[in-house]
Amino acid sequence: MKLIDIGVNLMNSSFNKDREDAVAAAAEAGVSPLIITGSGEQSSLNAVLFAKSYNKIHPGALYTTAGVHPHEVKNCGNKTIDLLRELLLHNTDQGLSEKNFIVKAIGECGLDYNRDFSPRDIQRRWFIKQFELAAELSLPVFLHERDAFDDFSIILRQYISSVPAAVVHCFTGTSDELDYYLSLGCYIGITGWICDERRGKHLLELVKNIPSDRLLLETDSPYLLPRDLPFKAKNKRNEPKFLPHIAETISRRLNKEATTLAKETYNNTKRFFGI
Repeated sequence: MKLIDIGVNLMNSSFNKDREDAVAAAAEAGVSPLIITGSGEQSSLNAVLFAKSYNKIHPGALYTTAGVHPHEVKNCGNKTIDLLRELLLHNTDQGLSEKNFIVKAIGECGLDYNRDFSPRDIQRRWFIKQFELAAELSLPVFLHERDAFDDFSIILRQYISSVPAAVVHCFTGTSDELDYYLSLGCYIGITGWICDERRGKHLLELVKNIPSDRLLLETDSPYLLPRDLPFKAKNKRNEPKFLPHIAETISRRLNKEATTLAKETYNNTKRFFGI
């Protein structure tokens, strides 16, 4: 079973001691390539540098996004968009063609009104700016929304037609919200939240409503460790190697062979990111 994890926070400090080992363990579990999430200026730069270095020995193993998470947009300044543009325009390994760009999407960007780590007006401003950059460079967007659907949906409807594709990463919303995203042609990212008997029960039903050509899989590691793993994870850290467990949970709910689901989501991911 081959899978691609579309959301790995691999530059998180929890991976500082074993980042390469985590990538290798994922590949051994059939999860490769990985898409590293860029969540800020430095995070995006670090992701690109690490992916370039790792891919010299393991070509095509890692790709990244580049963007600024709504928690971090309070730190954005006049040079932020230029920095992201520079990453996106000059992110190939030497000798690779444009089709082998390492940075495959703008994001993680969006709105988060749950914690309000950045003022809401600043969140909205930088969400739009990143959408505009994605449109300029004809790249898909990797989106984050939490407790902000009303404002998020307005901006999304206004700008989605200007970009090649959009994925609502780590979807945990309602049936109406899912229907709205699907009506706009969005892809939907499902994480180990669906394995959480406390918070994820509704996703077990809603996942049936996601068209097979719109579903993407992710761990959002090191966060959202599946609660129903049949073993205790080291340091309670989620890892991309656990993605097959999430896929199996979803496949059972869809009454579909796990290998079939894996093939569908693998192809969806390649299409979305242009891999």
